[in-house]
Amino acid sequence: MPIFFQQDIDGSTKLGVWKIEEDEAFFLATVPLQREITHPHKRLQHLAGRYLLKHLFSDFPVELILIADTKKPYLEDEVYHFSISHCGSYAAVVVSKESRVGVDIEIVSQKVERIRHKFVSETEWLTISEGWTESTAQLLNLQTLIWSCKEAGYKWYGQGGVDFREHMTVQHTTIGPDNRCETILLFKKNEALFLNLQSFFFENLCLSYVIT
Repeated sequence: MPIFFQQDIDGSTKLGVWKIEEDEAFFLATVPLQREITHPHKRLQHLAGRYLLKHLFSDFPVELILIADTKKPYLEDEVYHFSISHCGSYAAVVVSKESRVGVDIEIVSQKVERIRHKFVSETEWLTISEGWTESTAQLLNLQTLIWSCKEAGYKWYGQGGVDFREHMTVQHTTIGPDNRCETILLFKKNEALFLNLQSFFFENLCLSYVIT
């Protein structure tokens, strides 16, 4: 059972990452394929995410998941709030009985340098990166962290129409010696809100989540 990471955040909220090593039959024995997905790997990611929901909360009604126009999955009665993210051979979920949540998982790669202008302004980048080492690995980690946090914030919001540069600004971020990070994100879509995001680095992975 390849649970890559699991954490009980509080009495009603759990976080988990599944490393996908199984075939479709393994997941289909527990969870349904709710929509047609032609790409085999994306189908595995879809199934693994839903399987992980039931792994964290055995009574999670995966068969009742709906998809909003913004592509956000949800339960109509909101008996659980949840968020799902996929990346490569990993699926990540955060689930809460009480709080609104968002999660994102990213593979650290040089691609993030090429797209940085799409999700962070130069002024924001200069402010955040001040005092960081100039090593390629550190800067890649920092850029991936910012991207991951903003993706988690976007999923937390769930209503679409968010410009990552205009509506989300990282105020401060720290990476501790245990590879756990804390980031303050100013979310400005409708009203100004400060979100406190937690992140973890696992070798070449960055996992971020927010709970409110």
